[in-house]
Amino acid sequence: MSLATPLRTPAEPAAPAGSATMRRNNLALVLRHLQHQGPRSRADIVVETRLSKATVSSLVAELVDRGLVREGALRQEGAIGRPARILEVDGSRVGALGLEVNVDYIAVFGRDLGGQILVRRRVAFDAMNATPDEALSRLAVMTREALAEMTRRGAVPAGITVAIPGLIDVARGHVLLAPNLGWREVPVAERLAAELGAGIPVRVDNDANLSALAEFREGSAAGTADLVYLTGEVGVGGGVIVGGRLLRGPDGFAGEVGHMSVDPGGIECGCGRRGCWETKVGLAALVRLATPDQGYAAPGPVPDPEVRLAGILDMAAAGDQPTHLAFAEVGRWLGLGCSILVNLFNPHVLVLGGYFARVAQFVVPTAQAELDRLVLAGQAGMCRIEASTLGFEAAVRGGCGVAIERVLDDPTSVPPVTVVQSGIR
Repeated sequence: MSLATPLRTPAEPAAPAGSATMRRNNLALVLRHLQHQGPRSRADIVVETRLSKATVSSLVAELVDRGLVREGALRQEGAIGRPARILEVDGSRVGALGLEVNVDYIAVFGRDLGGQILVRRRVAFDAMNATPDEALSRLAVMTREALAEMTRRGAVPAGITVAIPGLIDVARGHVLLAPNLGWREVPVAERLAAELGAGIPVRVDNDANLSALAEFREGSAAGTADLVYLTGEVGVGGGVIVGGRLLRGPDGFAGEVGHMSVDPGGIECGCGRRGCWETKVGLAALVRLATPDQGYAAPGPVPDPEVRLAGILDMAAAGDQPTHLAFAEVGRWLGLGCSILVNLFNPHVLVLGGYFARVAQFVVPTAQAELDRLVLAGQAGMCRIEASTLGFEAAVRGGCGVAIERVLDDPTSVPPVTVVQSGIR
């Protein structure tokens, strides 16, 4: 695995392939060009991509046959000559699915190539006290339901990406270690693909990495070349974008910021060590401080995190002093940890996701003040802390985006419409 994964943007178009044997690359070039630049005529594409007229005509015909491009209205190309048919990306036929298994919920999110949301669902699930097989079986049930809904709406599922909070071998689709889930060496991609039996490619990635990708592409800080995204769940992870690239590290394990040791004498973390940052700022820490009788060790079913937060926010709105003290405590530790990240990566923005975004008004002022106090570079190295607008959907949105990127990189992964209609796969 490489040190960093490049993120394509409209400002970085792919270069045209120089050989007819690289047809797939040329298909991707034309498809991405239409996606980034908007509707174009064949003549426009010839000029802007520097591909030949015959090549563009052939590539467009194939993209239309695969249902990825459609012909639109006629446009007059100047004072003389016949009108040109406008081409545009057809996003309705191709779908992608993002999935997530976290400590207290399972989520699915699907949309088509054009960005239309086809399915979204999150259910409470006690993954901490379930076996990997139980969690993956539940995930498979939700996935089959989501795929059926996407198919009903006319979208061919082109790919699935699963977000897991832990160390992931992306190449194999294995979860090497997910401390808060109690998972070790779980072949998630293989097991889910076998459960589905649908022949759809399944990838697995770290939840914070996928969330950072989503934030970079569509969040409140979209396009910011240097940012750090923090997941706000029971565990805390970090997705780091440096120079417009996702930082993975040589083995793909970069971003495990929740396990920075900030208090060696603190409580035991799910990883077995003491005083990890997530034990100070994770959702379990806030619940323990604000509602100790309803902590994660309390008997009974584990509620959805939104339900937990609703009760705590109600208490804060009513002026409950212990709740406000709990927010202040989390805010202080959040600022301390963020200062370490700013000193390391010098980002322009720190984006708070998950539950952090929901309680931002109570924790960000304290965290920002602590960050400003502790950043070594002072004003020269200042960065702002802001709440994500993607909430608990960031990871599944990022996973969905990864599957869509695969189609844009390889349009031949989508079968022609004629093949699908004839029932041939």
